[in-house]
Amino acid sequence: MSDDQSASGDAYLKEYKGYHFLKEKTSSEYIQSLEDFEIRDSDVFLVTYPKSGTVWTQQIVTLIFEDDCTEDYQKNIERMPWIEFPMDGYDFVNRPSPRLYASHLPYHLVPKALKEKKAKVIYVFRNPKDTMVSYFHFSKMMNDLETMPSITELIERYLNGKVLGGSWFDHVKGWYDHKDQVNALFLSYEEISKDLRSAVLKISKFVGKQLDDATIDKIVEKSTFKNMRNDPKANYEFMPDHVADKKKGRFMRKGTVGDWKNTLTVAQNEYFDEVFQAKMKGVPLKMIWDLDE
Repeated sequence: MSDDQSASGDAYLKEYKGYHFLKEKTSSEYIQSLEDFEIRDSDVFLVTYPKSGTVWTQQIVTLIFEDDCTEDYQKNIERMPWIEFPMDGYDFVNRPSPRLYASHLPYHLVPKALKEKKAKVIYVFRNPKDTMVSYFHFSKMMNDLETMPSITELIERYLNGKVLGGSWFDHVKGWYDHKDQVNALFLSYEEISKDLRSAVLKISKFVGKQLDDATIDKIVEKSTFKNMRNDPKANYEFMPDHVADKKKGRFMRKGTVGDWKNTLTVAQNEYFDEVFQAKMKGVPLKMIWDLDE
């Protein structure tokens, strides 16, 4: 295998300790260095497996902390950057508190101090069928990610963790199994979809922010899918053409629950269920596959 290719068979990805990342965005050395990243008690981390509602929750959290921000930022990614993806000219460390970070890192690769209950972690998970379908469409527009030719080919890679982010099962189980070792709030994408206001209140309480009803209402309004799609701070339309081909899709595509029903065949769905049941046996996380449930 070429040094430029991860075990996934995808020339755009590299692998480090089971985590598959975009080789153009970071490196194994940089990810390894994050183990000793200095954490402040006031830091807030949003952690997700890719395509699980990161951008949505990023909007909610940055709005909750809007009054604490002393910096002028044009995009949410500047206020809440991905810690594993360094940005040119941007200092991840020397930022005023409270520092906000997003991450797709699995539990075993995050800074050690997080495991000492320093800082707060908001972990958002999404049912893996919708996550996979979202990844399928995402791969078509992202120029630094291999385009998946069919959902049939993606299913095998996805269920075996040979995609960006590695294994959904390992990621979710890794964080869930260690949830008592971090100061964490677990939320599902589907919970947020069902009741956005309750999710905003839950996150606000967890991060210690007592916000009045008018402020909560404003955050909820600005965090609807429709409004975020038109918000230049939040919609990632700022991504340059060499990174994202916007003629092939939008970063914020549908934002729905149960879209997998429009994509998977009956046989594919049964196969997915079989693998899911085997891999998630004994994990008491409730998955919502459709909002009718």
